[in-house]
Amino acid sequence: MNLNELLPEGSLDALSQQLGIPRDQAQRGAEALLPSLLAGMGDKARAADASGAGALDTHLNALGGAGLADNVLSPDQTDLGKGNALLGGIFGSKDTSRQVATQASQTSGLDPALLKQMLPILAMLVAGYLSKRSGGQPGGLGGVLGSILGSLGQTGGASSGGAGGGLGGALGGGLGGGGLGGILGSILGGQR
Repeated sequence: MNLNELLPEGSLDALSQQLGIPRDQAQRGAEALLPSLLAGMGDKARAADASGAGALDTHLNALGGAGLADNVLSPDQTDLGKGNALLGGIFGSKDTSRQVATQASQTSGLDPALLKQMLPILAMLVAGYLSKRSGGQPGGLGGVLGSILGSLGQTGGASSGGAGGGLGGALGGGLGGGGLGGILGSILGGQR
């Protein structure tokens, strides 16, 4: 997985510093969490809100859009409330976030408690960076996500069957997540 496509420059250093861990652990954690995070974001990007805009775009803009990544990368303290609110919009519940961290622990060898701390920070980095790349265009985030998945050798056949559908399966196989897309599908499957 090419983290440069998904994270702004300096992200691993920021994760390392904020969590007090070596950079290689930050990288392992990010690589283990990203497939589930992207699957959840892809699911939200396909959903429309009441105005017809992309639900993920609307949610991200309300939290600060591209500024989410800037908040993590700045020398000021990161507003983890925004990261947790973002995760709530992506996964729907704290239980799902915990399950994602537990599954990522199995592939990364890192403590689930550390991955739970990393998840809101990583979500802010990814969402802010992808929001910046979308240029603020309505529905642009879904296009950026599709482009990233396409560059990773995926076909765009994501179904509306949830994160465990086409996108979840693609993420599980294509991002080196060891089946995390399928696991995320089983986690999210009952929350429709």
